[in-house]
Amino acid sequence: MWSEHCCYKNSRPLLSQFPTQGDRILVGPGENAGVVDLGKGLRLAFKVESHNHPSAVEPFQGAATGVGGILRDIFTMGARPIAILNSLRFGDLEDARTRRLLNGVVAGIAHYGNCVGVPTVGGEVYFDPAYTGNPLVNAMALGLMETPEIVKAGAAGVGNPVLYVGSTTGRDGMGGASFASAELDATSAVEDRPAVQVGDPFLEKSLIEACLEAFQTGAVVAAQDMGAAGLTCSTAEMAAKGGVGIDLDLDLIPVRESSMVPYEYLLSESQERMLFVAHQGREQELIAIFERWGLHAVVAGVVIADPIVRIRFQGQVAAEIPATALSENTPLYQRQVLAAPPAYVQKAWEWRCDRLPPCTAQGITIQGQAHTWSDILVQLLQVPSIASKQWVYRQYDHQVQNNTVLLPGEADATVIRLRPVTNQETADAGVDTKIAVAATIDCNARHVYLDPYEGAKMTVAEAARNLSCVGAEPIAVTDNLNFGSPENPISYWQLAEACRGLAEACHHLNTPVTGGNVSLYNETLDAQGQPQAIYPTPVVGMVGLVPDLGKICRQGWQAEGDRIYLLGIPLDRLTDQVSLGGSDYLAHIHHQVAGQPPRTNLNLEAQVQATCRQGIQQGWIRSAHDCTEGGIAVALAEACISGHLGADIQLPLSPTQPEQRWDQILFGEGGARILVSVKPNQQGEWESYLQNNLPQHWQYLGTVVNPQSDLTLRTDDHLTLIKVRIEEITQRWSQAIAIQLERVQS
Repeated sequence: MWSEHCCYKNSRPLLSQFPTQGDRILVGPGENAGVVDLGKGLRLAFKVESHNHPSAVEPFQGAATGVGGILRDIFTMGARPIAILNSLRFGDLEDARTRRLLNGVVAGIAHYGNCVGVPTVGGEVYFDPAYTGNPLVNAMALGLMETPEIVKAGAAGVGNPVLYVGSTTGRDGMGGASFASAELDATSAVEDRPAVQVGDPFLEKSLIEACLEAFQTGAVVAAQDMGAAGLTCSTAEMAAKGGVGIDLDLDLIPVRESSMVPYEYLLSESQERMLFVAHQGREQELIAIFERWGLHAVVAGVVIADPIVRIRFQGQVAAEIPATALSENTPLYQRQVLAAPPAYVQKAWEWRCDRLPPCTAQGITIQGQAHTWSDILVQLLQVPSIASKQWVYRQYDHQVQNNTVLLPGEADATVIRLRPVTNQETADAGVDTKIAVAATIDCNARHVYLDPYEGAKMTVAEAARNLSCVGAEPIAVTDNLNFGSPENPISYWQLAEACRGLAEACHHLNTPVTGGNVSLYNETLDAQGQPQAIYPTPVVGMVGLVPDLGKICRQGWQAEGDRIYLLGIPLDRLTDQVSLGGSDYLAHIHHQVAGQPPRTNLNLEAQVQATCRQGIQQGWIRSAHDCTEGGIAVALAEACISGHLGADIQLPLSPTQPEQRWDQILFGEGGARILVSVKPNQQGEWESYLQNNLPQHWQYLGTVVNPQSDLTLRTDDHLTLIKVRIEEITQRWSQAIAIQLERVQS
């Protein structure tokens, strides 16, 4: 309970700077999940959590139980789970262990989500040697409230019975919370395997239905998922939040193994279990519901006035401790933050573009090998972190429940139709199915590594931009902070600076933080026994409101002849907001991780995103796609691939302009930049709106052309910079991960 995973002893002081209040926030940090008001009686619960170390040791069960755990956080609040997203990071695909981890994690996510009947609708997958041996598996879930009252975790009512419901308790997952807050080493795969839980998605499906039915009765006072630290955490947190105590008898707990001792009962993290406080006299009503669903339900304890947790075993008191000692009065470490950026950052920031080989409008020569810009684009489209993730998401059922409007790969964010439950509140509000929710999960960890403050700001901005690109208003955030050991001054500096950046961006973009997860000690020991931390990876999950399902956008071009525009920083006026520092071009073409990542102008972000949303609402914008990894060239290629159409682009640049870095223009990353397409007959109205609302920050680029054509980028005087066949780049982009897996395994 005093591990970082449970009490946040290193991170809690930093988290206090996050904005947590807002007009739509119904439940903020401190409960099982955050809840936001979508209007018209619709309320959304959502949260993200990590299952990194379990997935490193046993990838299938580690990832599967990560999905099961985040789903329980959602339906514990009284919400029916409607969608799952995930953020995954692995080492280099050339490494055999990385391939095993990838296969196991994806299979585990698919198994649990597909079987439990909740669609896996989106996410991100990155590959980098920084995650070798310590993959990141962050699972996010969304749920639509079904109960009139939000179910919370604080126990109440002295004398009320405490019910144990769900599956049996075994010895699996022992010490999982402590294991999550320790470095991995060469022995972890064997010695730490008992700390990995084993999940049963079919049992969890029954648990969802039983819990939601139980909550509808009004007989449940409080509910808590038995996740990290199992019975210990659920009893202590429920008692502490309610200002009461709990007296629990372990002899009444259903078990699946014999001769268990109190230590094993209390620290088992067996899955699919819950702890309820019920209204006195109504326990049998609840027990009958769970038994009808084939689940265990027993009265195992009682709420007491003394604010303690008392555990009984075989007629004696096995443990007794103040509840707050385990859940609230935990250690808090006020660590010193480095006064200046560490040496690795200062050295990286010394890098300048002029250290790269000179380039021309025709291309660049690297180590004696000439490359055209078309060659570079094709290479980048095959980088696993940029290439199509269809090898991953085709293993997921993303259409179960029949509410997934935008499928994986179709848009910058997913969109889920909301089908409200029938109750008086929604009936009176006249709720229809036009309202939808959009969701995304994002982080560019390489940028965070090079500048945690700017990289974290950009992560929030990109998540909001993705939602804006589908026509959704960003409303709230859940975050998952994946970092190394806080005892290392560099890792703690990264964490502190990233939290500062997240807080500033969330304040500015009006996206309060409703909760999340902190995962520290993400390190492995090298051959010399020295800890090697992952890239600092503050993953941001964000949700947005779609007011009208008839007005949403995909990322691909929609029709031949449509006009293409760039919203944001024009290509002929690049600033420090668009940079090659930390870019995929620099990392994968020149094999360098260096430079200053792009700066984020939050004011411009807000303007550009509002313009995009307004354009979608007015019906002017037919497609929208933000410029992120790989810059403008990759974004244009992705819009062509997704829309199965070509594009004829004329950049407002001259090939004779002095000191011009064509690679920065084509592949520089960052900035509040969105590619949009507009019908030809609406061009005048659209440009008039832009001139009045986004002056100096938009640019006409060209035209969508027929699918048998190419993606062509030309200069002002028609010198061709890039010309690639859509069919060719589609094939290379879509098959890159599968081909690499087959090649290295053969």
